[in-house]
Amino acid sequence: MTEPAGSEPAPAAAAVRAAVTGRRRSYGRYVAGKVAGAAGSLAFVLVLGFFLFRVLPGDPARTLGRGRFKTQDQLEEFRAQYGLDQPLPQQFLTYLKNTFSGDLGESLRYRTPVSDLILDRLWPTLLLVGTATLLATLIGVYLGVISAWNRGKATDKITTGTTLTLYSMPEWWLGLLLIAAFAVGMGPLPGIFPTGGLHSVDAEPGTIGYVGDTALHLVLPVLTLVLVYLADFSLIMRSSLLDEIGEDYLVTARAKGLRDVEVRRRHATRNALLPTTTLIALSIGFVVSGAITVETVFSIPGLGLLATEALTIPDYWVLQGTFLVTSAGVILANLLANLVYGLLDPRVRS
Repeated sequence: MTEPAGSEPAPAAAAVRAAVTGRRRSYGRYVAGKVAGAAGSLAFVLVLGFFLFRVLPGDPARTLGRGRFKTQDQLEEFRAQYGLDQPLPQQFLTYLKNTFSGDLGESLRYRTPVSDLILDRLWPTLLLVGTATLLATLIGVYLGVISAWNRGKATDKITTGTTLTLYSMPEWWLGLLLIAAFAVGMGPLPGIFPTGGLHSVDAEPGTIGYVGDTALHLVLPVLTLVLVYLADFSLIMRSSLLDEIGEDYLVTARAKGLRDVEVRRRHATRNALLPTTTLIALSIGFVVSGAITVETVFSIPGLGLLATEALTIPDYWVLQGTFLVTSAGVILANLLANLVYGLLDPRVRS
C-alpha cells in the first residue's frame, strides 16, 4: 500500500511530532525554573523587608509621641497597640501571617491601612516610571542604532559620550539642575514648568485642562529619568547591532540589492532587539529606585515620596509595604521578560 501523493512519510511525521513535544517540554522546564526563581526572590524580599527596616535608628513610638504622650504608660500603650512591645521573632511571625492574609498593617503616621496608602500613591509612580521607561526605550534604541551604523564617526562619538555623561549624573542632582534652568529660570531663560507637584491647586479633575496640567508637571521629572537611563538602552542596542553587522545574512541582503536603510531596519535591527527586550524589564528596577529620589525632589505624591516620608519616623508598616510592592513589580516584570525571551530565542532554554 502506497502513501497518498503529497503526504508525509510516517517516520518523518513522527520525528516532527517528537521535536515539537521536545520543544514544549524544554520550554515547560524553562518556565518552571524561572517561576521557581521568581518565587524564591519574592520570599527573600519578604524576609528582607522586615529585618531591613528594623535596624534603622530611631523609635517610632517616641518620634510620633513627642509632645503627645505625657507618661510612660501612654508610650507603652501606643507600642502595644502596634505590637512594638513584642519580641522581634513574634513580630516577624505576625508580619508573615498578616502579609499572606493581605493585611499590610496600619501606618503609624497616617493612621490608615497601608494598602489604601499604596493604592492612592501607586498611580503617580506608574505614570512617572511608565512614561520615562517608554521614552527612554524608544529614544535609546534609536540612538543605539544610529551609533552602531556610524561606528567610529562623529555621530557615534557624540551620542555615546553624551549618554554616558548623563548616565553618570545622580538623578536628584540632574533634577535640581532642570528645576533651576526651566522652572525657576536661569539668566535669560524664564521659568516655564512647575517646580513640583503633580497638579495645580486650581486644576479641576476630569477635565482636559487637568490632563494638560498633569502633563506639564510631569515634563521635568520624566525628562530627568529619561536622560539618566537613556544610556542603558543606547549602549546595549549599539553593542547588539555591532555584533549583527558582520553576519553573513546582511552581506547576502546587500548582495540582493537591498538599500542600506532597508538592511538596517528589516534585518539587523530586528535581530539586535532581543537583548534589549530583556533589558527593558531589568531596567524597571533601576528606574523605580531613581523615581524615589525624583519624586522627592519634585514633590510628586507617589510611592517614592511615601517611602521617604516613612523613613523619617521610621514607619515600619509603610516601608515594608512599599518595599514589597515595588520589589514584587520588578520581579514580575523580570519574569515576564525571561518568559518572552525564551520564546524568542530557544537557545536560552538549554
